[in-house]
Amino acid sequence: MEELRKLEQVQRMLQFMELRGVAIPSNGDSNRFLANLILLMIQPCGELDLDKKRSLVSEHMSKISTAFLDDASIWLSREGITEVTEEVKDKDNRCCMPARCASLGPCQNLGDNSLQLDYDSRLHAGSLETDFEDMALVGLDAMQRANSTLEDFCRSYFMFHEMEVNRLPSLFKYLPVLSFTESFIYQLDSLNEKILRQPTSGVTVSERGHKPRNERLITKFTDPFKSNPFWPLVGLLEHRGLLTERIREEFRCGEEYWALERKLCCALMSKAEISVEDVMRAIHLKSFDYRVLNLLLYHLRGEKVNDVHMEFLSVSEFLVEVSDDLFDYEDDVIENSFNVLRMFVRIYGASKAPVMLAKYITEAEQKYDCLLKTLDPQLSSNYQKRCEEATKEGGKISGHRLGAWSIPPVIVDEELYRSNFAKF
Repeated sequence: MEELRKLEQVQRMLQFMELRGVAIPSNGDSNRFLANLILLMIQPCGELDLDKKRSLVSEHMSKISTAFLDDASIWLSREGITEVTEEVKDKDNRCCMPARCASLGPCQNLGDNSLQLDYDSRLHAGSLETDFEDMALVGLDAMQRANSTLEDFCRSYFMFHEMEVNRLPSLFKYLPVLSFTESFIYQLDSLNEKILRQPTSGVTVSERGHKPRNERLITKFTDPFKSNPFWPLVGLLEHRGLLTERIREEFRCGEEYWALERKLCCALMSKAEISVEDVMRAIHLKSFDYRVLNLLLYHLRGEKVNDVHMEFLSVSEFLVEVSDDLFDYEDDVIENSFNVLRMFVRIYGASKAPVMLAKYITEAEQKYDCLLKTLDPQLSSNYQKRCEEATKEGGKISGHRLGAWSIPPVIVDEELYRSNFAKF
């Protein structure tokens, strides 16, 4: 009876709206929303009169953005939210995933064997029937890409927690959370890469000589991705009691890194000016995922964060990122990905760029040597051995603590280089 009474009230309000010229022609959903809003406003609420209610709505409406409503939906859903039962189909009408990704909407197959996150935030609180932690999904491709990072993290960082990487019980105890988190980050990183390859201001970056796929779909995700990419993961970790302010700050660092990557790579393509401050900020932010995993491991084990170790590892991470950029230089030019050498060539020119980069490497190595002495001797020895192993396994000819660095020949005309590569 109560439901019938509510339906009757909505119908009567719709008739009233038509009489007063408020109804929107041929738009039933919008009219029902307005009818429910009007009914809400005329309901008694303490000492508020109708004029005060209208003033409150008018005053605060500008603050209630789409992002705010999305966050409010997740906040309400923390006590348990419902599951969408419809199956999501890809363009060939094959089932991609019988669920939705948090409030991200259906997963969409964007190629590369990965189920990319759909940022079409159309779900509302109360529309799902599952616990929060079951909803933020990642694809197989993202998990496969994250695997090497997870292996390196376990082999390089577990020793700072006095953990043996070869002990399976300790490994698998924490692996689900670490694996999901890193895979989710890779899922977002993959979307960021696809955004980078979309036409911008008349500039097109080819995807290894092929036209980027699903441009319309990726463009649709761009604005929500840029505004708050981590909120499903943040909500999940918070729901599990795993979110700390330092972890939240590293997510902000990741968001800033992706924004800087888009800004700097777009500037390279459009011949715009690049600042060395932005470049150095980006290279320091780039390892944010390792710091997220490390902070999660501290929290999972109930240990206080060791700031001495974190500072040392941050310098090591910088040197590793530079080493990786030198190793991946040609690929990053082709893909229009962030690469510190690419940026230095634009800022300083082809002849001076290697010299300036060597200067930053030398300064970082000096700081690395000083911080290395603050570590326990056994930990210091173990970490240096791990660095040597990682360098040999990666087939690199340059890396921190391992002798001379080798900077590859710079590519002066990147557009010509990409054009020549696409011919093969």
